[in-house]
Amino acid sequence: MFCYQCEQTAKGQGCDKMGVCGKTPEVAALQDLLVHSLKELSVYAVEAEKQGVLGDEVGPFTVAALFSTLTNVTFDPEGIVELIKKSVGTTEALKAKVTVEGASVMTLAGDLAGLVKQGEEVGIKQDPETDPDKLSIKQIIIYGLKGVAAYADHAHILGQESDSVYSFMHEALAATLNTNLSVDELLGLALKTGEANLTAMEILDGANTSAYGTPVPTNVPRGTIKGKAILVSGHDLKDLDMLLQQTEGKGINIYTHGEMLPTHAYPELKKYAHLYGNYGTAWQNQKKEFAAFPGAILMTTNCIQKPAESYSDNIFTTGLVGMPGLIHIADKNFAPVIEKALELPGFTEDTENGSSMVGFGKDAVLGVADKVIEGVKAKAIRHFFLVAGCDGAKPGRNYYTEIVEKIPQDCVILTLACGKYRFNDKDLGDIGGIPRLLDVGQCNDAYSAIKIAAALAEAFECGLNDLPLSMILSWYEQKAVAILLTLLFLGIKDIRLGPSLPAFITPNVLGVLVDKFDIKPIATPDEDLKTILG
Repeated sequence: MFCYQCEQTAKGQGCDKMGVCGKTPEVAALQDLLVHSLKELSVYAVEAEKQGVLGDEVGPFTVAALFSTLTNVTFDPEGIVELIKKSVGTTEALKAKVTVEGASVMTLAGDLAGLVKQGEEVGIKQDPETDPDKLSIKQIIIYGLKGVAAYADHAHILGQESDSVYSFMHEALAATLNTNLSVDELLGLALKTGEANLTAMEILDGANTSAYGTPVPTNVPRGTIKGKAILVSGHDLKDLDMLLQQTEGKGINIYTHGEMLPTHAYPELKKYAHLYGNYGTAWQNQKKEFAAFPGAILMTTNCIQKPAESYSDNIFTTGLVGMPGLIHIADKNFAPVIEKALELPGFTEDTENGSSMVGFGKDAVLGVADKVIEGVKAKAIRHFFLVAGCDGAKPGRNYYTEIVEKIPQDCVILTLACGKYRFNDKDLGDIGGIPRLLDVGQCNDAYSAIKIAAALAEAFECGLNDLPLSMILSWYEQKAVAILLTLLFLGIKDIRLGPSLPAFITPNVLGVLVDKFDIKPIATPDEDLKTILG
C-alpha cells in the first residue's frame, strides 16, 4: 500500500504498511481500485453528457463513491467492493451508449483477493504519470475532489444538487488519466476544483438553511444531565434530525460530538428539548471520550476510528460510514440505537463543564456588520483572524491554542471546523458587545467565512487581500484541501498552513504556490503575530 492523503501520514511521507488512520493494506488497495474505476467511469460520463444520455443517477453516485474514500469514512472491505462493482457496472452501461476512443473498462476479478491485487496495480506508485510535479498536482486535484464530493453528497441528501459540480467532477477525474496535460493546465484544473467546491459549499449552505433555518447565536452546554443518552458524531444534519424525531418522548437526551456542535444553532434542530449539549471534543479524542460515554453512539459521516472493545457494542454507523463488526443502520430506522441507549445506564447525575457559543454564520455576523465596521473605523477592532480547519493528534497543533491565547484583545477571531476545540473553551471576552471568538460552524461553513470577508471588503471598498484579515489554517483530510483550493481560486494570498505541509506536494509545486499565492507554513505564534501585526 501507499497512501499520503492525510496530514498524519507516516513519517510525513506516506503510509506503506498500515494506515495511521487504521486502514489495512487490503482496504487501501480497494480504495485505490474504487478511485481508478471512477476515473474510467468519468471518461464515459463526459461523453455521455455531451450526447445527452448520462442520466440523473451517475453524478450522485460518483460523489458518494468518491466521498467514501476520504480519510476515516469507511474501513469496510465489503462495502467498498459493492461500490467498485456498481462503478464498473455503471461504466459498462455508459459504454453501451457511447463510444470513447482509447477508453477502457476494467474486468473485475471474481474474489476479494483478486480485487485487492487489481487495486495494488493502480495505486499512486503505479500511476502512469512519470513527471513527479504533474503527479503531485493530479493528487491535489483528486484529494480536492474528495472534499467537493463530501459537500455535494451532503447537499444531495437534503435534496439539493448542481449539475455543474457533477460535470466538473467527471471532467477532472477523467483528466487525471491524461498524461499529456502540462503543469499549467493541471494547475488551472486544480483552481477549477476550488471553484467547484465553492459552488458545492454554497449549495450545501442553502440546503442546510432551507431545511433547518438560519443558524442563530446559541449557548451550548458542555456538561451533562441525568438520564439516558445518545451521542451523535460526524457531520450529517439530516441524520441528527431523524434521530431527534425518533427519540422524542422516549426520555433520552441527545448530545453532539465533534463537528456536530454547530447543529445546535439551527432553529429546526434546537427546537427539540432533548437536544441537550455537546459532549467531548474533536474526532481524534473519540476513543477516550466514547469509552466514557454511558449511552449509545451514532457515527454519521467521516471521522470514525476503530473502536475500543469497551464501547464497540455501543457504537453504530449509518450512511457511507463503515467499520467491520459494527451494526450499520442503512434504512435510517434508529431503533437499535435507541434500544441500546435505553439498555445502558446513561448519566447518573448532572455535571457542569461550561458552555460554547455557536451560530455565528454569515447572517448572524452580517446582521451586526454596522457595529463591526464602526469598530474598525474607531480602531476598537484592529485585525481579524480566521483560525480554522481540521484538528488531529500530530504534535504541533498546540500552536493553534497558543496563537489564539496570544492574539491581542483588540482583534476578532473567526473559527470553524473541529480545529476550534483547541481553544473554544476559553472566554476571550468581547469588543463593544461583539464576541472576540465567533464560531462560524462546520468545515463546509467556510462558505460563510468567505461571504463575511467579501461583505467586509465591499464595505471598506477594498479587495479581499487588503482587508485587515489573516488566515491561519490547520488541515488533516481532503475537505481541507478542497477549501484551500477554493481560497486560492478566489485569489486569497498570505495563507498560513499547518501543522505540516502535505506530503503530496513536491518542492517545485510548493514553489509555484508560494510565488503565486504567498502560501507559507506556520512558524511560531510569536513570530507569526509579529509578522502579521508588526
